[in-house]
Amino acid sequence: MQTTLCYLSVGGKTLMLHRVKKKNDVNHDKWIGVGGKFEPGESPEECMLREFREETGLTLTKWAYRGLITFVAEDWSEYMHLFTATAYEGTLCACDEGTLAWVPDEEVPTLPAWAGDRVFLRLLSERQTFFSLKLVYEGERLVSAKLDGREMPLD
Repeated sequence: MQTTLCYLSVGGKTLMLHRVKKKNDVNHDKWIGVGGKFEPGESPEECMLREFREETGLTLTKWAYRGLITFVAEDWSEYMHLFTATAYEGTLCACDEGTLAWVPDEEVPTLPAWAGDRVFLRLLSERQTFFSLKLVYEGERLVSAKLDGREMPLD
């Protein structure tokens, strides 16, 4: 499966999605960026822009493709194309997958999230270059992380 995820940061705040509305949601009660699954024929950028507009009502006007995250678990794998954005047009609307909130940047790392999300959020703040990150889970526990093909310590 291929997906996208984008973090829009403007004026010291990041738009986050608190996943609380969908039933049987693997991300239930976690805070994540905005994104979703590819439709046939879409590029990563097209998918990210469409998903962002559908879930927020906003049209991104300045973004960067920052990384490729490979998720592996017992019975599935996913390639997530990771973006950041810094400008948009439009008015925020309600999202049917959860509650959207502008969160002060310094509070983002403290929100309930997957352990792997904390890893790539840290990388987004520390690096300006594109990166590849492989995250291996057993259930909800992160058991391995490789950055650009090299094992990295889990914090």
